[in-house]
Amino acid sequence: MTERKESKRRKESSAHTPAERRTLRVKMVLLGSSGVGKSSLAFRFSKDEFSSTVPTVGCAYMTHLVCLHDATLRFEIWDTAGQEKYHSVTPLYYRGAQAALVVYDITKRESFMRAQLWLRELERQYVPGETVVALVGNKGDLSDLRQVMLQEGQTLAENKGLLFTETSAKSGSKVSELLMTIAHRIRQSTTPESTLEEWKDSCVDLHSPETQRKQGTCCMAELL
Repeated sequence: MTERKESKRRKESSAHTPAERRTLRVKMVLLGSSGVGKSSLAFRFSKDEFSSTVPTVGCAYMTHLVCLHDATLRFEIWDTAGQEKYHSVTPLYYRGAQAALVVYDITKRESFMRAQLWLRELERQYVPGETVVALVGNKGDLSDLRQVMLQEGQTLAENKGLLFTETSAKSGSKVSELLMTIAHRIRQSTTPESTLEEWKDSCVDLHSPETQRKQGTCCMAELL
């Protein structure tokens, strides 16, 4: 009996060893008007740095790994352009997303009104319970200039059953906490039979004999 218990204990302790840890792909899109700080948020998620960037053209793509107790989530972060001329193509980017962040600038009421339009459009695409949606008030470092009260964002999110927080991509305030909350929420709502795909490293060693024998082929190394 003692040996059986010890065997069971060893199996449980090794159930999630680094060698066996699965890396699951999570598609997360950032939506919102131009100038609300989506690109800066994406950069903060990915690099934990602040970057004041020019407006996104079409869509930008970054990645970030979040390690949970039983799996690693590889966030594929899609930063969509907020300009009106790109609005019609944006649905192409957020279809199939496991997480969506609708971002507004707390110092610009118009961006909050536009966020509500983004939410209505998003509701036509996602299935409640399968997509984690968060309403995010950005530029919290400029709270003395705010035009949108904290309670307004909280009320809108509560009425629609969304996550809510205010962040500052510039200072990093609440950014990592938001990503961890989303990661745990996604993991809690997924099962082995869910639609999360397992990510496999597609990098190829160009100097290996196996690769050199395959003349005329082309590979692309995926950067983390």
